Amino acid sequence: MAIYIAREATKLWRKVCAETSVELQLLFEKWHLLLAGIVFQYIHGLAARGVHYLHRPGPILQDMGFMALPELGQDKGYLSETVFTSIFLSFLLWSFHPFVYHSKRFYTVLLWRRVLAFLVASQFLRIITFYSTQLPGPNYHCRERARNWPLFHHPKMFVKCS
Repeated sequence: MAIYIAREATKLWRKVCAETSVELQLLFEKWHLLLAGIVFQYIHGLAARGVHYLHRPGPILQDMGFMALPELGQDKGYLSETVFTSIFLSFLLWSFHPFVYHSKRFYTVLLWRRVLAFLVASQFLRIITFYSTQLPGPNYHCRERARNWPLFHHPKMFVKCS
């Protein structure tokens, strides 16, 4: 039994080393595109902070989505964060599964390049949208008479309101 485990462990180690060498070659070829995508994430964060200085809390707009699916409330906000975290971590683990499993269908570097390219395109449109429209957001800190306004007095409350 111990010999079988040792033999499979060496096979797994060889597979991980082979996949890592291929992925590193791809990374050295495509590093500038990955870096550009990561830098744009920072630019998106700066733009989101910039819109906070322009935002003023206002009344809640009527929305059919919020009428059909009521909000969770401030005390259950952790539910959406838990769902997002589990989906993100599942995707992260799934994107690295070719290093372990035998069925190779994609390269992790190319997958992340496509993900970042999609994020750059969609976040560029999002930046244009939230600078061209100043609608009040549904979050609690974005409403009229919010206790934590103005936002620049609370550095931990820089959450986008539109």
